[in-house]
Amino acid sequence: MDSKQSKNESSEIAGRTYDVSDYKREDTLSSGLATTHEQVSDTYAEGEIKAVIDDVNVKDIEIKKEGSEEERK
Repeated sequence: MDSKQSKNESSEIAGRTYDVSDYKREDTLSSGLATTHEQVSDTYAEGEIKAVIDDVNVKDIEIKKEGSEEERK
């Protein structure tokens, strides 16, 4: 593989973004994108001050934080 071909492949990989199908693919890049997407989603949900789960009946269920203040620090 020459330098120009390697550079083009690197640019293609660097420009790749998450796609739902990444969860089903088995290559390293797709796996990494799917894992990162999951981590960001989890962090976003847990980071909410008043995080809730939307109930089917349109009633929000608050996500309770467990543990003492000392454990969360």
